Amino acid sequence: MRFHEIIKNKKMVIGMIHTLASPGTPKGNFTVQQIVAKAVKEAKLYEAADLDAIIIENMHDVPYLMRDVGAEVVSTLTAVSLAVRAAVCLPLGIQILAGANKQALAVAKAAELDFIRAEGFIFSHVADEGLMDGDAAELLRYRRQIDAQEIKIFCDIKKKHSSHALTSDVDIAEFARTADFFLADGLIVTGNSTAEAADLLEINSVKKASKNPVLIGSGITDININQYWNSADGFIIGSYFKQDGYWANEIDPQRVEKLMKSVNKLRNN
Repeated sequence: MRFHEIIKNKKMVIGMIHTLASPGTPKGNFTVQQIVAKAVKEAKLYEAADLDAIIIENMHDVPYLMRDVGAEVVSTLTAVSLAVRAAVCLPLGIQILAGANKQALAVAKAAELDFIRAEGFIFSHVADEGLMDGDAAELLRYRRQIDAQEIKIFCDIKKKHSSHALTSDVDIAEFARTADFFLADGLIVTGNSTAEAADLLEINSVKKASKNPVLIGSGITDININQYWNSADGFIIGSYFKQDGYWANEIDPQRVEKLMKSVNKLRNN
């Protein structure tokens, strides 16, 4: 069953694989084989812990290029995605930072992934990398061009690590309605930065405004997930699963187990 079919019937827990820094990036001291091996190991850990899906992301490629990442990054993430796809049976997605949504679609098509996470899909905002304009029109035309309609696009709205002064007169419910109108397949709500909890009032506002699945994309822990459980369709978790809750550290299997225990309690209530 494909990702978009599963999420209609189940609140999903989605684990992040933060790949080692890609060749050619400032911290890129690893071979492609090392990058692939670590990603596969993490994917198997998540599958064994009964997570529902995985997102692959090049978060160690700091500082990020704006939209136009190099071929070396795309080829590395394609190798990772193909290996992870072969190693586990979970639904898989990919995000390529920063805002490299077309490249993410290309990788997803090549590796038979189920979805991408897209930032900068609608409106304009000032990100860490500079001014990022919405790319929905170009992205959806590219998806049609490469015959990738089966790959779903989940977009961040009011993206974290960004200033939204340019759209300060547009509330998050209008962001949600616009994302729906521009044919997003799902919406992601986050806090202001990595590991920061999302605002529950904003999540409820988005859920009310949108007909699409709504995911929470930052700040979920084993303690607070119960507060969000009835307000979202899925939970993307990265930082909490790492040692000491810091995104750049190794995955801590005990933290994964702890959160999934909380999830199973909520599912059984």
